Amino acid sequence: MKTFHCDRCGSLVFFENVKCVKCGDTLGFLPGSTQLSAIEPAENGLWRALAPGQKDQRYRLCENSRQHQVCNWMVAAADANPFCLACRLNVLIPDLSAPGNLERWHKLEIAKRRIVYTILRLGLPLEGVPAENRPALRFKFVADSPGAPVLTGHDNGLITLNIAEADDDEREHRRVHLHEPYRTLLGHLRHEVAHYYWDRLIARSQWLQPFRKLFGDETADYAAALQRYYAQGPAPDWAERHVSAYASSHPWEDWAETWAHYFHIMDMVETAESFGITLRPRHPAAPFMTAQPRNAFDINMPFDAVLENWFPLTYALNSLNRGMGLLDAYPFVLSTPAIEKLRFIHDLAHSTRHQK
Repeated sequence: MKTFHCDRCGSLVFFENVKCVKCGDTLGFLPGSTQLSAIEPAENGLWRALAPGQKDQRYRLCENSRQHQVCNWMVAAADANPFCLACRLNVLIPDLSAPGNLERWHKLEIAKRRIVYTILRLGLPLEGVPAENRPALRFKFVADSPGAPVLTGHDNGLITLNIAEADDDEREHRRVHLHEPYRTLLGHLRHEVAHYYWDRLIARSQWLQPFRKLFGDETADYAAALQRYYAQGPAPDWAERHVSAYASSHPWEDWAETWAHYFHIMDMVETAESFGITLRPRHPAAPFMTAQPRNAFDINMPFDAVLENWFPLTYALNSLNRGMGLLDAYPFVLSTPAIEKLRFIHDLAHSTRHQK
C-alpha cells in the first residue's frame, strides 16, 4: 500500500486514520484516486478534499461514517448512493445492539477496505455482469446464533464471514486447532475473495485450461477432498508444490491460498517501496538478501521484479519480528511451482486490467 501524508501539515498518516494526529485535520479516503486526503467543510454540508487535483471536487461522508464511525471513505457529491464504494458491497452487517459487535464490525471493515484498495489498484471488477451470469462481489457479516453456527465461505459472489474471526482469542484458537502457521482477519478475507474471482475470471474463460495445468482439475469432488484432508492431513511433500498445507486439499483451495499470498506480496512490496526501504546487508549471502528498487513500484511491473524485492523483504521482516519475540511475519517458503502459480495470478490480473 502507498504511504499517505496529511495535505495540511505533511505528517505521515495511515490508511485507517480519520484525523491527522499532528494538526487534527479530518481525513477521508478518495476511492476514485486511491488517495487519503485531508478534507475541510464546504458548502451545503459537503466536504472539499485538499489532495492534489481534488480541490474542485466535493464529497460526502459515507453513511457508515455518519451513523457508526466505522468508515473513512468518501462518496462523490454527485453519487446518489449514501454509502462509499466499499460499504455498498455489504448485504448484511452484524446486529449492532449486541455488545462488542460494533467493534468487531469495525475490524472487519478495516480489513475489507484494504482488500478493496488492492482490488482497485489491480483494476479488478467488483460489479456483476448479468448477461454473462457473473455476480457482483458482496459481503455478509454475521454472528453465530444458538444451534446455528455461521460457516465462513463464498457462494455465488457473496462472502459470508463469521464475526467471531474479529476476536483475537477466537482467531488464535482456530489457527492452532487447524494447524495453521498464519491466520489473520485480512488474510482470511483475501482467501475468501479469491473464490469469487475464480468464478469471475477463470470459470468459462480462456484461463481455465492454463489454470488446470498449474493447479489441477477443480472438478474433483470438493467435499470429499476436504474430508480427506482433515482426516489424513496434507501429503508429506505438499511444500514442493503449494504455498500452504491447506492449499494441497483441492485446486480451488490452492487457488485461494495462492491468491491471498499474491495480495500479501503486492501490498507489502508496494508499502516497502513507498517508504523507500532498501536492504544492503553485511552478510555472506548479501547478493540474495539485497533489495533496492530500481524504479518506483508499478502495479504493471513484471512479477520477477516484484519477487526480487519480496524475498529479501521477508528475511528482514521475519528477523525483526523474532527480535520482538513475535511469530514470523511471513512463515512460508515458496517453491518453484508455487511461484509459477503466483505468476499466473499476476498475468491474469494484468490481462484483466488491460481489457477495460
